[in-house]
Amino acid sequence: MVVMQANASAEDVNRVVNRIRDSGLQAYPHRSAERMVVGIGGNIQEVGADQLMQLPGVTSIVPIQKPYKLTSRDFHPERSCVQIGDVHFDDKLVIIAGPCAIEGRNQALETAHAVHEAGAHILRGGAYKPRTSPYSFQGLGERGLEMLAEAGEATGMPTVTEILDTKHVDLVTRYTDMLQIGARNMQNYALLHAVGESRHPVLLKRGSSATIHELLMAAEYILSHGNNRVVLCERGIRTFETATRNTTDINAIPVLKAHTHLPIILDPSHSTGHWEYVQAIACAGAAAGADGLMIEVHNNPCEALSDGFQSLKPERFAALIQQVNRIYSVVNCTAVNTPQPDPNVAAAHMNPACAL
Repeated sequence: MVVMQANASAEDVNRVVNRIRDSGLQAYPHRSAERMVVGIGGNIQEVGADQLMQLPGVTSIVPIQKPYKLTSRDFHPERSCVQIGDVHFDDKLVIIAGPCAIEGRNQALETAHAVHEAGAHILRGGAYKPRTSPYSFQGLGERGLEMLAEAGEATGMPTVTEILDTKHVDLVTRYTDMLQIGARNMQNYALLHAVGESRHPVLLKRGSSATIHELLMAAEYILSHGNNRVVLCERGIRTFETATRNTTDINAIPVLKAHTHLPIILDPSHSTGHWEYVQAIACAGAAAGADGLMIEVHNNPCEALSDGFQSLKPERFAALIQQVNRIYSVVNCTAVNTPQPDPNVAAAHMNPACAL
């Protein structure tokens, strides 16, 4: 990345951007609280580091060693504030909730009103469902999108739904405020390119067998098109354990926060696969520093056409909201207000055996 001088003018920045683009490379200008930088997408040898250093306003050129560059904190040290409608992923624990699938108008509206009254901020609901079996419910398609949009409008909540195919990008963006890339499509590179080009907000879920590095590289595909409104989602990974649907990787939350500026949320519904465990894992996510939670809620889980066994009833969801908000509040207040321990007092109470 090209680091600009503190007093660099807009003309200086534009000159650098144009020089990079004239060389056939991509330029990504970004202003942080401390500096103005221009990221370079491609081989800097094609433009020449020496030539860039001679341009007015340039102070240095810093290589980003990580293969995910725009996603990295090296390029963007501060946390990104991603906005979906009136919801900001930066000042509270953002709750995304709703049914796994939109099954009908009454179900969509009833569930939407229930999660909104409980304190949800964004409404989720699937219109296209990627299922293991071709005989399982596949979603209502555009009719489902219409019902989701109606439910979002009725409650004042922005909406998110999963997209499965590049040919659906224009259709889904007309109806929803955020596109979800599900676990099965995390490495569907054509789809990643398409949602990046759409500039629509994206919720990117980690694949069931994907490493954290691979998740960040998938996000890089989207950001490489200038679409930086991306939220990452940990939803459990596949291990040898069969007691739960997946194994919740709580480690991923602080690890991702250390490596990327993008918001991180947790989906305890898919990571556990059992409604009985959802609240406990949601609390763990809030305590670990997640920026949000994605919870499946259904007005009648016993009759759900998709994932009813992991969906909460509205009253259980309301109880979850109360608990996770308390934990989030305590954790964030503690991080700011907890006094540092007196080293003399700590030493006086230290077990002598532990000091060796």
